[in-house]
Amino acid sequence: MTPKIWIRLEGALGFLFCTMIYFLLGFNIYVFLACLLLPDIFLLGYIVNNKVGAFLYNLGHVFIFPLILFLLAVITTKQAFLVIALIWASHIFFDIMIGYGLKYNEGFKITHLQKLD
Repeated sequence: MTPKIWIRLEGALGFLFCTMIYFLLGFNIYVFLACLLLPDIFLLGYIVNNKVGAFLYNLGHVFIFPLILFLLAVITTKQAFLVIALIWASHIFFDIMIGYGLKYNEGFKITHLQKLD
């Protein structure tokens, strides 16, 4: 298998894992569906230019913030942090599964995983 296939498989399993945990904990399906694509709001940076777009998109598509939210969920025992973290991580894993990666300043279609057609 090629590295691209391994990375997409990793994305698929991560998406499945986060989604299963979300539903096994009994969280609301409508909240999940309504918020799953919410991190794509960071795409609005592309209205300004490619550099701002890539920066904001990457900011919303790295695991740093969901991991911080997971940590806050553990420390504070607040379910809201866990709900947001699972949905956000699911979104990132889904993007990886379909081949979207972090963006370079050259344009939206140039990612760390591949050049999109």
